[in-house]
Amino acid sequence: MDAQIPTGTDPLADLLNGVRTTGAVFNRSSLSGSWAVRFEDGSPLALAVPLRGPAWVTPQGRRPVRLDPGDVAVLSGRAPYVIAGDPATEPERVIRSDGRCTIPGGQEQSAARHTSLQDEPGPGGTVLLNGFYTVEAGTPGRLLAVLPPLAVVPAGQGSCPVNPAAFEEFTCPAPGQQVLLDRTLDLMLITALRAWFTRPGAEVPAWYRAHSDPVVGHALRLLDAYLAHPWTVEILAAKTGVSRAALARNFTALVGQPPMTYLREQRLALAANLLREPGATLGAVASRVGFSSAFALSAAFKKVCGVSPSEHRTGRAR
Repeated sequence: MDAQIPTGTDPLADLLNGVRTTGAVFNRSSLSGSWAVRFEDGSPLALAVPLRGPAWVTPQGRRPVRLDPGDVAVLSGRAPYVIAGDPATEPERVIRSDGRCTIPGGQEQSAARHTSLQDEPGPGGTVLLNGFYTVEAGTPGRLLAVLPPLAVVPAGQGSCPVNPAAFEEFTCPAPGQQVLLDRTLDLMLITALRAWFTRPGAEVPAWYRAHSDPVVGHALRLLDAYLAHPWTVEILAAKTGVSRAALARNFTALVGQPPMTYLREQRLALAANLLREPGATLGAVASRVGFSSAFALSAAFKKVCGVSPSEHRTGRAR
């Protein structure tokens, strides 16, 4: 461990670096008249963008928030929410966790993944774009921990990188379509979150300050630079020049999770990316990211991400 350790990092880049989905789902809907849709899909993260006309989004147990064209709503935490043309309208459709569209009583209606409706809404209508993360492997736990149930980025603070014409091209069946959809959703999310975290008056969260702390910042850089090293809290404390108890206490307070939990999450985020590489074996990936065996990686991946490594490869949601 003699290589030079970076003296500084971009904490926002560190937080967003693990955002990489597989099996993204998009819907584009043209909505007119009185309409409301309840989402019970259970996605760890979801996006909603009115491309034309306004909409209202109401997370469960919270007040409705108006979305104007170009605003980006980021919803996290898996809780149900309603998007409507008027917050007083009762939902007429429900999006379920398996992708089915039903009426509130449960009777199934026709719905399609990656929907692209050609008809435009009438006067006063809304064109709504929704994107859903279907597995947690692409959404780091630290990110979910610092996000509110609803974060809205106004159109003036950050622009949605996907215009309606581009979305029409993305939804045309062609080789590589799912990869294109996955990376598009990642780009939309990262663009929105960068604008939200750096917006005027934003409160700097503790994990952001952690990188400037002389002890915790050093520990983070060590872990990130030598992810596969057989770290323990004792070894990390010795490298940073403090006691085990002091490091564990300060690290948890600033980062929001203990050192070894952070390390495991970073290893799994890297493993999720490596598993998509052609020819990558579970054993080779386990060795590269610091797990003692393929079995240990598989067990940790299933426990934290909710899917097995093989399911992750094929983009299967839980």
